[in-house]
Amino acid sequence: MTHALDEGPFFHGTKADLHDGDLLTAGFRSNYRPEVVMNHIYFTALPDGAGLAAELAPGDAAPRVYIVEPTGPFENDPNVTDKKFPGNPTRSYRSTAPIKVVGEVTDWTRLTPEALQTWRERLALLRADERGEIIN
Repeated sequence: MTHALDEGPFFHGTKADLHDGDLLTAGFRSNYRPEVVMNHIYFTALPDGAGLAAELAPGDAAPRVYIVEPTGPFENDPNVTDKKFPGNPTRSYRSTAPIKVVGEVTDWTRLTPEALQTWRERLALLRADERGEIIN
């Protein structure tokens, strides 16, 4: 594992209704490329980054941001770090070990409907562009 820039707190965004003590694991479809089953569980040190992920997650439920703790080793997310961009601008991480829900954040910044639509359009372009491949 590479040296991570943060020690926490960490956040995970989803539309799932979770509770303290729940464990989130890898093995689910990507929010950004649904044909890909992810080998890692992703989290960030930025509550608003987790909020963006929650808003882009599939489904009609309300987006939620949870405070999480890694239960094992984790690394910088290569999809948004040195493999594609310098550093770790999103302060995003991933782990093959579960992450544990320890609370919920309710004061993260919500996107406007226009900003959310812009993000969805960007993701659609990435799906059509082979350079948008997920490093799994």
